[in-house]
Amino acid sequence: MKTSRVSVVAALAAGSVLLLSGPAFAHVSVQPGTAEKGSYATINFKVPNERDNASTVKLEVTFPADHPLASVMPQDVPGWQVQVTKSKLAKPLTLHGKQIDEAVTKVTWTGGKITTGRFQQFPLSVGQLPEDADQLVFKAVQTYDDNEVVRWIEEAKEGAAEPQNPAPVLKLATGTGEGHHGGTTGGKDDAKHTDAHDESGEDEHTGAASTTDTTARALGIAGILVGVVGVAFGVLARRRTS
Repeated sequence: MKTSRVSVVAALAAGSVLLLSGPAFAHVSVQPGTAEKGSYATINFKVPNERDNASTVKLEVTFPADHPLASVMPQDVPGWQVQVTKSKLAKPLTLHGKQIDEAVTKVTWTGGKITTGRFQQFPLSVGQLPEDADQLVFKAVQTYDDNEVVRWIEEAKEGAAEPQNPAPVLKLATGTGEGHHGGTTGGKDDAKHTDAHDESGEDEHTGAASTTDTTARALGIAGILVGVVGVAFGVLARRRTS
């Protein structure tokens, strides 16, 4: 009987860990998660396939209308076709001394397939990032070959738990004003033409951020597991004493 109770508690603890860890790794996300305000950046939309019996065949990413981006250049992804949709702006942008009256509102990838247990990254060079915002929220729609559609469009609220279908978010940080992210227009012009440098630098940050995030999640899950097992043994010990 005692062994049976311990087994049940262990199973419940393991189940709670799976429930806690699953959503954190399954949703569509932006990597790296942070870019410099006013700069050009290379970002990736990371799309994992979370279905055992279906493959992802389409991704649509809608760009924020409140902070439009005039420059969005996709990188070719083998096996996938990409379509960049632009729309007229109600209020034109001034970019490098020129008036821009349209901006990208959606990017769609089709024709490829992300199978079970795999993920795909969809790279974009974007800019000029706004200087008057702390983040950009991209709403993503993931379509499977069995016609299931998952909408990653829910915005997280401060102090609240992560929503079930969170939208990808790119945090914007104040820069140092040095190098290709300099505060002058010339520096930002140079950044537009040095995407290769941006990619190499941001890949390092992506790896570090990913490692730190994974470690933090693992420690948190381990702590929860230890706490659940501790409570279970405490209850069993109390009953044994009685």
